[in-house]
Amino acid sequence: MGEPKRGAPVEEAALALPPSRALMLLLSVAAGISVANLYYAQPLAAAMAESLGVSSTAIGTALAATQIGYALGMVLLVPLGDGRERRRVIVTTLLAAAPPLLLLASARNVAVLTLSSLLVGVASSVPQMILPYAIELAPIADRGRVVGTVMSGLLAGILLSRTASGALGAWVGWRLVFVIAAAAMLGLAGILRALLPPQQPARVLGWGAIVRSLASVWSTQPVLRRRAFVGGFGFASFSVFWSTLSFHLRDIGYGSAAAGTFGIVGIAGVLVGPLAARRATGENPARLNVMALLVLATSYVVFFVLAGSLIGLGVGVVLLDAGVQASHLTNQTVIFGLAPELRSRLNALYMVCYFAGGALGTALASAAWALGAWPAVCLVGGVLALLGLLPLLGERAA
Repeated sequence: MGEPKRGAPVEEAALALPPSRALMLLLSVAAGISVANLYYAQPLAAAMAESLGVSSTAIGTALAATQIGYALGMVLLVPLGDGRERRRVIVTTLLAAAPPLLLLASARNVAVLTLSSLLVGVASSVPQMILPYAIELAPIADRGRVVGTVMSGLLAGILLSRTASGALGAWVGWRLVFVIAAAAMLGLAGILRALLPPQQPARVLGWGAIVRSLASVWSTQPVLRRRAFVGGFGFASFSVFWSTLSFHLRDIGYGSAAAGTFGIVGIAGVLVGPLAARRATGENPARLNVMALLVLATSYVVFFVLAGSLIGLGVGVVLLDAGVQASHLTNQTVIFGLAPELRSRLNALYMVCYFAGGALGTALASAAWALGAWPAVCLVGGVLALLGLLPLLGERAA
């Protein structure tokens, strides 16, 4: 295939009308329902360990395979939208999610649980397929609004999935939760197949050609590279806090229930992030990133100064979540404007870097806690947020 064009945004001809509100709502809900598969198991881990007669460590290791599978899905499946009819890719992946969910529901040992979790993660990459599909429907002026709308559904799915699975698991048992999830994937696949218009690629490409082209896309898209590093540093900073919160709460006299409560204030990301995305199609989106990353860094000042106060920590969490989501959605809005024929691959590469940043943040958080407990954690988290500003210098100069 030909070399991808270098990374100046390509302003394709705008469509006459934006996608209908009903269609955008459908895509938003679909993103939320499909991403929820990644998080159903988290509040059920203790019940799963007891049922299988294994340690919490063994269950944690098995469920970590879900995130590994998600990363694989980013590389192996999400880019297919650039060379295949996108509706079919989305629907097929949803259908493919049902068997591993049923396998997980029937697991009798850790080996099966690990394998099924890995496959569930691979098939949970659907939200990152939905984003390029939705962007293709929108005029240039509505690109930010579309990203914000779809991501609102995705974030709501992340927030609500843990609550729903925990409540449902207590009522019907953990196995039936995944049976219901499998049924939801089949039903959602049928609905999207019936209601979504087909979306043909600019050029039909084979899977091998698409995957092999990822290196070329990365090397020829400097805006993507800069935005990927901005996103990676932002998510690294975000992960530092959540990786160590339970340890800090334990030290100031609170248990795991308090840690779970802080997740509720994540609704700030659902509200603030999309507002930033709607403004990211303007002349200077880097300014939005700078503001968001400074808010993210400020959250660690609040965490340090008000370390012993639950209210203070809650205020910091609002700033943390709002900052990281505003920067992330701005990044995605920018990269979707680079080259229409590369959108699925651009998103896949960006998200791989984003989650790699999260892994880096988790590792650095553990080291910081061991060396200097909460003050060291606040320092590392704040520094990572500020490092996210450095790639933006190149964008402002370009």
